[in-house]
Amino acid sequence: MLVRPLKTKKILPGAQSMVEVLDESLEKVEEKNILVVTSKIVALCEGRAVPIKGNDKEELIKQEADYYLPRRSSKWNFEFTITKKTLIMSAGIDESNTNGNYLLWPKDPQKSVNEIRSYLKKRFSLETVGVIITDSSCTPMRWGTVGVPIAYSGFEPKKNYIGTKDLFGYTLKVSQSNIAGGLAAAAVVTMGEGKEQTPLALISDIPFVSFLDHDPTQEELDQYFIGHKEDDLFEPFLSSVKWLPGKNK
Repeated sequence: MLVRPLKTKKILPGAQSMVEVLDESLEKVEEKNILVVTSKIVALCEGRAVPIKGNDKEELIKQEADYYLPRRSSKWNFEFTITKKTLIMSAGIDESNTNGNYLLWPKDPQKSVNEIRSYLKKRFSLETVGVIITDSSCTPMRWGTVGVPIAYSGFEPKKNYIGTKDLFGYTLKVSQSNIAGGLAAAAVVTMGEGKEQTPLALISDIPFVSFLDHDPTQEELDQYFIGHKEDDLFEPFLSSVKWLPGKNK
């Protein structure tokens, strides 16, 4: 697998469209490549910025979140949220590299990722190409952030091993590999978290990825994103706190 981060110009809120950024930054995309785009650059192109001055971040979090935990519940003064079927701090709202703004998530990440894939297919005359929109989150019991997918298109996001045999003939009962998650993590670690100015990454040489000739259907999305915390493996932890409903619910 080869992951190549791509540098862009500085992107300001609403100053460029996503198509204009991609036109400037992409020279070539080939069949069976996956383009990874940070949620921040998508949101900037969509004008999803709110001035820090005069706006209350906590109110913005409540506006964007499906569910949230009040800031007082965290020793570190963070608000945890479930936003668009993703467990993430502050509903994904960011203040870094935003030039004095709170930057919200893209309004509809799945719509945005489908549009980027359509653009790639048309511009480079491709049949099979994938796209992932990412953000950075944290893993319990580990310091530091890791890239996570908030939307994907054009490939199977999981590899299902259930029913197959391991090396010693044991039938696997629950094993599924999170392909989209692994690709997101690999891309984000190469793109960086500071002033690298590389919010795009192109992934190639990925024979373990099964590409699709369509955007994911709702049924396919439901097989990847867990819609209810009661269905999650970590349900005992997710249900042990009192989540408050956000306005996005």
